[in-house]
Amino acid sequence: MTAPLTISQALQLSDRLADASRTLDAQLLLAHALNCSPAYLRTWPEKALAAAQQDHYLSLLDQRAQGHPVAHLIGEQAFWTLNLEVSPETLIPRADTECLVEQALLLDLPEDAHVLDLGTGTGAIALALASEHKEWKVTASDFSAQIIALAERNAQRHALTHVRFFCSVWFDALPLETYDLIISNPPYIAPNDAHLSQGDLRFEAQTALVADAHGLADIQTIVANAPGYLKPNGYLMLEHGYDQAQAVQTIMCDAGFTAVHSEKDYGGNVRLTMGVRPA
Repeated sequence: MTAPLTISQALQLSDRLADASRTLDAQLLLAHALNCSPAYLRTWPEKALAAAQQDHYLSLLDQRAQGHPVAHLIGEQAFWTLNLEVSPETLIPRADTECLVEQALLLDLPEDAHVLDLGTGTGAIALALASEHKEWKVTASDFSAQIIALAERNAQRHALTHVRFFCSVWFDALPLETYDLIISNPPYIAPNDAHLSQGDLRFEAQTALVADAHGLADIQTIVANAPGYLKPNGYLMLEHGYDQAQAVQTIMCDAGFTAVHSEKDYGGNVRLTMGVRPA
């Protein structure tokens, strides 16, 4: 009978993974299989795994080797200061999207600002902002009732009761209200983009990734409709592709937005653009 793996031996199996983050991936998968914190793995390296734990871990490791995202395998992803439930129906929150949150927090908004997050997915942006400003009135929307239910569970997980959710295709089913800030990480990848057949993107919801018109169709829809939902001097802030800043700036300027400019993400790519609705 083969001896059970110890925690230390289990982590050494990370060499089965080709990803550059294989060590971290193995730690997250093993911690999930053992229902423990990563710190526990470092504290008890010689502890042997139970048979069920070992089978679970090896199965997760095999799935990761096939390309399945770690977040889908463990069912959650850290974003900002929050740990969020994820599912294959939503985009896995990325660290670079935290730049959108950072830029929003730098804006000169009222103490009781009204904020709208379009295409909220897991609720990442809306909940991060709500966690920093309990006095803000945050609204979040997405096209699927199933996705909205997921975002609501994440709000409940973090006791963010001042966020309200709507099932809506962009603005279509939203109440006619005005906001100090409209923010969104919409789909912006062109349907024929080669990245869609690479890495984790192969397993993520295409509805959260792909847009027509070279990836700009949803951005065009948001920009065209946002002025009717923004207060005078209200802000529109969008995440977009690394090579789309000029196109998004043009779309915003053509729609009458002023002070249009772009900012970089953590990787130094120009990935978000914002503008102001004139008074």
